Amino acid sequence: MKSPRTTQIVIIAGIVLLVGFLFSQDIKGLVKPKENAAVEMPQEPTPQGISLAAASATAKNLISNAAAKEFASLESDFQKAKGEERASQAKALAQKWDDLEQAVPSALYLEEAAKEQSSLQNWVKAGDRFLKAFDNTQDSLVKPAMLQKANQAFTKAVAIDSTDLDAKTGMGITIVNGMGAPMEGIAMLLDVVKKDPKNFKANMNLGLFAIKSGQFDKAITRFEDLIKNIKATPDAYFYLATAYENLGKNQEAIDAYLQSKKLAANPTLSSFIDKKVAELKK
Repeated sequence: MKSPRTTQIVIIAGIVLLVGFLFSQDIKGLVKPKENAAVEMPQEPTPQGISLAAASATAKNLISNAAAKEFASLESDFQKAKGEERASQAKALAQKWDDLEQAVPSALYLEEAAKEQSSLQNWVKAGDRFLKAFDNTQDSLVKPAMLQKANQAFTKAVAIDSTDLDAKTGMGITIVNGMGAPMEGIAMLLDVVKKDPKNFKANMNLGLFAIKSGQFDKAITRFEDLIKNIKATPDAYFYLATAYENLGKNQEAIDAYLQSKKLAANPTLSSFIDKKVAELKK
């Protein structure tokens, strides 16, 4: 069980990654799209591969020597295991890597577990972790590989149960981000929201696509509803502020940015928002 201190560190790390993600997505709220400009659709990434051994080796360089040695021992046992034991060890390794916020090797181990024990739950978990890795990395080779892996995992999940909303949400997110025609993904997410109006993940991604495509009014409606009726999170307020800013509604943007700052309580994000608010007040 994570300590409160560990949980706080994880939350802070997530917010730092949020700011980095915002800067990488061309939705900073600093440049307004040209009027009547065509929506730029994401391009399907070139197929890329990343091995479990390589991902593990990279992650070991980011942790202590003692922890790296522990992983090396556990991974050696995993390589010798078969069947249910192999699946069990893969899940344990995935959790240990996730505890250290190393989503890439964590996702790859969940994929190994799903290969050994193919089930809806296992493939959805693997897909979700691959999406986490996709969001968290800025590596130009790893990022498309994680998106493709997520798509493959959710494809297997949907094949098992085409009515499962978690599987459909994940599949829709991967399609919107480049694994197919974006509107196909949007249709899947809208179908999820129709059946489950309070689905946080589907609503969040519909709002993000609205911003990305310059539909700021739709984004505002989506994020305001999400904050009011589903869950008020720092990133939801941040994206709401971004949409307001792009429409020139500076006071509304300031209020939303400050709410994001308040909920996140993170020095890095706070500094960014303070500068942003100062600019909007000019």
